[in-house]
Amino acid sequence: MSRVLSTAQLKRLNEHKYSAEGVSILEPLMQKFWRWLVEQIPTTWAPNTITSVGLIINVVTTLILVLYSPDAKQEPPRWAYFLCGLGLFVYQSLDAIDGKQARRTGTSSPLGELFDHGCDSLSTVFVILGTCIALQLGTNPGLLFFECFSAVTLFYIAHWQTYVSGTLRFGKLDVTEGQFSIIAIYWACCFISPSFWSLPVPVLGFPLKMFVVYFGVFGAILQLHSNFSVIFMQGGSGKNGSTVAGTSTIFPLFPVAAVIILAVVIYKKSPIGLFEQHPCLYVLSFGMVSAKVTNRLVVAHMTKSEMDLWDSVFIGPAMLFLNQYFNSFVNEHIVLWLCCIYCTYDLIHYSARVCKEICDFLKINCFTIPSKQPDNVQRTRNGKQF
Repeated sequence: MSRVLSTAQLKRLNEHKYSAEGVSILEPLMQKFWRWLVEQIPTTWAPNTITSVGLIINVVTTLILVLYSPDAKQEPPRWAYFLCGLGLFVYQSLDAIDGKQARRTGTSSPLGELFDHGCDSLSTVFVILGTCIALQLGTNPGLLFFECFSAVTLFYIAHWQTYVSGTLRFGKLDVTEGQFSIIAIYWACCFISPSFWSLPVPVLGFPLKMFVVYFGVFGAILQLHSNFSVIFMQGGSGKNGSTVAGTSTIFPLFPVAAVIILAVVIYKKSPIGLFEQHPCLYVLSFGMVSAKVTNRLVVAHMTKSEMDLWDSVFIGPAMLFLNQYFNSFVNEHIVLWLCCIYCTYDLIHYSARVCKEICDFLKINCFTIPSKQPDNVQRTRNGKQF
């Protein structure tokens, strides 16, 4: 089997230095809690294990909501909302301390940053889907589609900006604030009523959940302005304003555009209203595609390499597209399930191969801490958290 990363890419990955700037409003306060929390974690726990545990909890609690409301219209039990909010808080906390644990145990490496961003790309899909279920956006399929695909696109664009400038930038209203807002949405459904966000606003008349949507759009506009000002106005950190890999700053647009175009076309052309009937399965299927494309962008950034337009994960959406082209000779629901299964497998297979190749090259373990660290692993206790 051919390798995913070349030797040259692995060498550049080993030379990669994490760079970030900006502090959100809640981060200074939460840092006190995170510093306390990491001290409660045994030093035998590997940082990537901590991240994985948080991700699994977040995914499982969200899937409980999906199980009770696959069409994003029904009201799951109140305890399911509580678990989902708790699961997101656990994920946020563990995701925030993995870098601290790495420095605490002397196991910092480029794999940690890559693993962290990879988990975030997958978590984004489940978090936005769970939020849409809590808001019962399935009653408005167009709005549900817009919210879900906007979220995964914004996450991709943030890393596109990083690929261009070499620095990940955080705003005053960023991930931490967004996650706490979503936890509040879940727990309002639990402690007040699952239909709370569907109540009409006095005088204005539209449902309360539209305030959440408008707030999300406002935050998205701020993020897009910040990211696009770097990508299209400031230029890249490479030669002649190129990306860190010396490539075009515009080219990374095409992979995510392909995801969105395929999602829109299949949504609009489905003779049975595939998205309207099975919105959660549809979002999960294309969410796996988006996560894979984002992961490849992160790898391209950290290895200073060109990003390919074609990816094997597009075979999943291609099955849906070709089935529609031939008048849906196979039941679209069945093809959608096949798409979801294939794309999930492709994402996991790719991620596992990348992690193994990096571990083999750096002579490190992904989920365990060896008794003696190899010399080529960066071991610093004062570095910037990622």
